Amino acid sequence: MKLEPLMTYRADLRPPVAVGKGPFGERRIFDVVGGTAQGPRISGKLLPSGADWLLVDEAGTGRLDVRGTLQTDDGAHIYIYYHGVLEINEKVNEALSKGETTEFGDTYFMTQPRFETGDPRYDWLNRIVAVAEGRVLPNAVEYRVFEITND
Repeated sequence: MKLEPLMTYRADLRPPVAVGKGPFGERRIFDVVGGTAQGPRISGKLLPSGADWLLVDEAGTGRLDVRGTLQTDDGAHIYIYYHGVLEINEKVNEALSKGETTEFGDTYFMTQPRFETGDPRYDWLNRIVAVAEGRVLPNAVEYRVFEITND
């Protein structure tokens, strides 16, 4: 098994809507207002059509539930969706409260992106398994996305 770089992408976010504490934890909704993607096989922009419906439990573990749309530089549309885990530690809390940046590895921030597209140029995305590591930026998140290969 090998990890091949697929892309790095940044999702620009609105300030969260705090739904409040419910039966499964505290819900925060972060609307995606844009962003960019750059990689060896995919480059483009994130459209303002998605969000993260984050659920934070009593221990400070965030469960990501994200959906978005990527428009490639050559005009394809790719639906991206993933679940993941974000450990909201002191570094993350500080970055979120002060509008600062965390670095990759400052906390456990892992996702499993899945892709859907009808564009034949990117049909290969429909059949891969990917993983990603995230970090917090001011009003944004950034992910390094890797394809898992058997090479």
